[in-house]
Amino acid sequence: MSVLEMKVPSPGESISEVEIAQWLVSDGDYVEKDQAIAEVDSDKATLELPAEESGIITLKAEDGDTVAVGAVVCLIDTSAERPEGMDAPAAAEEAPKEEAKEEKSAPAENKAASVSPDPVTSTDSAAGKTNYATGTPSPAAAKMMKENGVSANQVNGTGKDGRITKQDVVAAMAGGFSTADAAGWGGTREQKREKMKMLRRKIAERLVSVKNETAMLTTFNEVDMKPIMDLRKKYKQAFAEHHEVNLGFMSFFTKAVTEALNLYPAVNAQIDGQEMIFHDYADIGIAVSSPKGLMVPVVRNAEQMSLAEIEREIKRLAIKARDGKITPDEMTGGTFTITNGGVFGSMLSTPIINPPQSAILGMHNIVERPVAIDGKVEIRPIMYVALSYDHRIIDGKESVSFLVKVKEMLENPERMIFGSKDPYEVLLGL
Repeated sequence: MSVLEMKVPSPGESISEVEIAQWLVSDGDYVEKDQAIAEVDSDKATLELPAEESGIITLKAEDGDTVAVGAVVCLIDTSAERPEGMDAPAAAEEAPKEEAKEEKSAPAENKAASVSPDPVTSTDSAAGKTNYATGTPSPAAAKMMKENGVSANQVNGTGKDGRITKQDVVAAMAGGFSTADAAGWGGTREQKREKMKMLRRKIAERLVSVKNETAMLTTFNEVDMKPIMDLRKKYKQAFAEHHEVNLGFMSFFTKAVTEALNLYPAVNAQIDGQEMIFHDYADIGIAVSSPKGLMVPVVRNAEQMSLAEIEREIKRLAIKARDGKITPDEMTGGTFTITNGGVFGSMLSTPIINPPQSAILGMHNIVERPVAIDGKVEIRPIMYVALSYDHRIIDGKESVSFLVKVKEMLENPERMIFGSKDPYEVLLGL
């Protein structure tokens, strides 16, 4: 009998412990090498734990347990033979491929409801298990459904044999549910206690520390979004055909922010003890919603990117965050953050700084409002924007000027091409 001890690998620097979010296999199951056997939560991300060898597994921890990095969490009897009737790994690989093909041919309405423009294939099935009853969710899909109170009859399964995949749940949630499908209030006056996930506990600690340890202040402004909206309407189709990615608002905001950060470097800096660290680059954190909560993947060197490159990188990171594939390295080291509460209908808010950064920009919903244009009242699509900043390192003048510069470039998109300068001033050499 040959037994392999599987230990918790280090998810990243400075992480000393993780939490077993969910075992994807049961005690005594036969597992294949590289099969995902568990999801583990660190204080930065959720990662999958793959089996190091094939064999029968013995679990040494339970769902919700906090274990140290390097601790043994399961044993694998590598001398055990594959049970009779269980498909070999080569056959098991066909299921995800077939499922991917079927998902790509899913109905148009499901594609329109999904989070990203392109469907993402799910590979959550355990190796060797290819036959599912209609409406049966994969382990990852079942977990997402449980966390969000979604029942199987509310989701249209597009996987093999009608299997419900993680993408199906995302599409169903994005499309919304009718009141007839909703469970409604139980009215039982019962209470339920749930242990906070490690990621949620860490977020809570960080938010409280920001409020206690920084001199946070917020300044506001409004942006006339008509120029950007007109530009998108005119070039949206050509942009998508040429760059194979949609043109959204976030790339314009990211570009405007990087140009403003170049003019006001303190907004891009941070405090380290009694020193200030200034960055000669702009690593922009983009807050995205995921089944695990709000995550902030980082777009590296955004100041050097074109609009198309920014859109591609945001899409790539958002899909990884949504599917639980984001790594700690992809969410650390940002110098400035942008968050968009407008997608949820927020009119105005005061975003909280993402430490150790010194500022964060909040975007909000776009509402048609009456405004004065050249002495006349016109209806324009207006967005309120908010800049929260650490007053210890950023003065009021810098914060207000920064936000005004972002506003100016968004209302005059051509200025982004000329490094925040008026194109006519460039033409005239002024």
